[in-house]
Amino acid sequence: MGKKKKKEAPPSALEAYEMAIQETEQGHYVLRLYVTGTTPNSLRAIENVKRICEEHLKGRYELEIVDIYQQPIFAKEGQIVAAPTLVKKLPPPLRKFIGDMSQTEKILLGLDLREKKK
Repeated sequence: MGKKKKKEAPPSALEAYEMAIQETEQGHYVLRLYVTGTTPNSLRAIENVKRICEEHLKGRYELEIVDIYQQPIFAKEGQIVAAPTLVKKLPPPLRKFIGDMSQTEKILLGLDLREKKK
């Protein structure tokens, strides 16, 4: 009889955490943008964040866009007090940016993609 292939067990919580840390160290970003419908500020923020991500994080990010008019529970869970708000969930530390995301240099600095000038 042939040998049976051993099934791989799903990763433990510790292994999953270590894999997430390794992804983070490789520069993987998890971002969530909270907007309010199709207001001009929301549309500008979506456009600006997508541009920043494609120019500076291509292939290294996940971007979720949440319309708090459609899903208000997410605004409460994320403690969002203004919109548009961009939240950098990973890599740590968590950061929040409010506005239409047009100040690219400030966003890049906050995402730790630029060094602070002395």
